[in-house]
Amino acid sequence: MLIDIVSVFPEYFSVLDLSLLGKAQSKGLVEVRAHNLRDWTHDVHHSVDDTPVGGGAGMVMKPAVWAECLDELLGLEPQDMPQVDPTAELWDEPVQDSAAENLDDAANPDDTVDSASTAGITDVADTVLIFPNPSAPLFTQRDATQLSHARHLVFGCGRYEGYDARVPRYYKARGVDVREYSIGDYVLNGGEVAVSVMLEAITRLLPGFMGNPESIVEESYTGSNALLEHLQYTRPTTWRGITVPAVLTSGDHGKVDRYRRDQALARTADIRPDLIEKLDCAALSKADRKTLIALGWEVSGRNPRKL
Repeated sequence: MLIDIVSVFPEYFSVLDLSLLGKAQSKGLVEVRAHNLRDWTHDVHHSVDDTPVGGGAGMVMKPAVWAECLDELLGLEPQDMPQVDPTAELWDEPVQDSAAENLDDAANPDDTVDSASTAGITDVADTVLIFPNPSAPLFTQRDATQLSHARHLVFGCGRYEGYDARVPRYYKARGVDVREYSIGDYVLNGGEVAVSVMLEAITRLLPGFMGNPESIVEESYTGSNALLEHLQYTRPTTWRGITVPAVLTSGDHGKVDRYRRDQALARTADIRPDLIEKLDCAALSKADRKTLIALGWEVSGRNPRKL
């Protein structure tokens, strides 16, 4: 996978040379290139921003600078697109046919998600342009899984009041698979942190990235019936007077698995009941349904419902 990141602070991404992502680059699984947006400016001050049209506080990143940069990284020639609606939301617009021709139909790279959750998961273009945006839909594990099938990801890091809204809409109209994502209900100084978060979530799903692929299967938010992960412990079994649950030291793997599953259901019901509401009751075991009933959930319908 090739990853291009555009930022006014490209040195921020030196952190990507650390840990597993650094090792993945050394092994040739992924190539990360950080670019300075100012390299595509032509004025003496290397300006990338201007005042907002209509007035207001702050500065907005100029479309002309972004376009020169992205045209080069995406291999496109400049072209006017006067029919583009500058107010349309990206996630409500269909991708143009020119992008659909490049859909990557590669098989799921590993068994980290089940077949029910992979329907359409590989329907992602070879190249995807991504902008972090606090006003966009939330980035999820499913998005990470889908994007892990792309061959080329281009991230644009906004700063100040953000980038001119016409930039992603222009490239969408040119047939590029363009995404805008938020990583949470808060505002950051720039897109660099958000890009780092998304990159970790995406690249760790690449074949060969994780030393033990099974660790992905057992984590939170994976599969079609996603739950929060159960609590984890290590030795010593008693530490400062606190002892781990006895079932975990029983040697009975069946009981251990059931305990962890019940705890995952209970933690999810308490912390993220919205995830419980999305579960498919038909996919739940008899023991799962019994646990949810004890937790105060109705499980006779299509999805669980809190009583």
